[in-house]
Amino acid sequence: MSATPLQTPTHTALLELRSVSKRFSQRLDFAAKLTQWLGASVQNHTVHAVDKVSLSIQAGEVVGLVGESGCGKSTLGRMAAGLHTLTEGDRFFNGENARALQARLSAADYRRHMLGIQMIFQDPYASLNPRLRVKDIIGEAPVAHGLTPADEQEDRVAELMTQVGLDPQFMRRFAHQFSGGQRARIGIARALAVNPRFLICDEAVAALDVSIQAQVINLFMQLRQDLNLTYLFISHDLGVVRHISDRVVIMYLGRVMETATTDAVFSDPLHPYTQALLAEAPTLQVKKKTFVAIKGEIPSPLNPPSGCHFHPRCPLAMERCKTEAPELVHHDAQRSVACHVVNG
Repeated sequence: MSATPLQTPTHTALLELRSVSKRFSQRLDFAAKLTQWLGASVQNHTVHAVDKVSLSIQAGEVVGLVGESGCGKSTLGRMAAGLHTLTEGDRFFNGENARALQARLSAADYRRHMLGIQMIFQDPYASLNPRLRVKDIIGEAPVAHGLTPADEQEDRVAELMTQVGLDPQFMRRFAHQFSGGQRARIGIARALAVNPRFLICDEAVAALDVSIQAQVINLFMQLRQDLNLTYLFISHDLGVVRHISDRVVIMYLGRVMETATTDAVFSDPLHPYTQALLAEAPTLQVKKKTFVAIKGEIPSPLNPPSGCHFHPRCPLAMERCKTEAPELVHHDAQRSVACHVVNG
């Protein structure tokens, strides 16, 4: 089958990222500049966190974003949420270019428009203000943005706490008086308070015990059904992603390697990196298995490899892989793959 370049969907996506990149540069401090002036070879450091990634998510869809630590998936999530500016590329929400919209609207109107995208963070201990009571953690944003009258704040908070499985009687407690699972639910309620359409969950259950993880995942699924929510679910846990996602995106060192329906990824992975990830994922199957780690270590984003970023660790790499970066192209109706070996 001949592969064709990945095209923009014909119907409008709720969220779309087009060829977005993010680079973080560290400027030289005084000591480094002095050292450079004295003749030493000292340069600015630039981290290539995300490299020309395109991603389209339809309304009502749950997309799982998977990859090793340091692959750029959290950075991509923050770019989608608008928490990181884009070094290159464009972000679209509900068909509108965020950059053009920001130039056209006032700052207040732009913020109000983009409330439709909210983010839930990994660490429920660090993401909640320890000086605020839960009533204010959840209820402050809708009042500030004019979505809830100040005199109805407590009623709105009680409604949200009930929705995420918390007792509204505890709304005057501080965050440290709750368990980890309860804090995760507070973070979810805070995100829901401004009536979003799209939630970005960055390792939202990673810090929880397994039994609590299951409860929170079930809550996400129930909220999706009740509120018609769309998710970008970032996780390193393939089991969680398989359970909750309609489609999976595999990232490696700032680039998308493969994207496909969940069933296609887990039943027939095509990219060598996807195959390696799934081969070492824990399973309940009782069979003898020899552990074979992926060859080498993930390269530094300060100096990523030329060509395909995965080629130094890929068992199928050929000369072309070392010099030419593969495009993400349609392989079949269910998936797109960025691999010279697979696409030919």
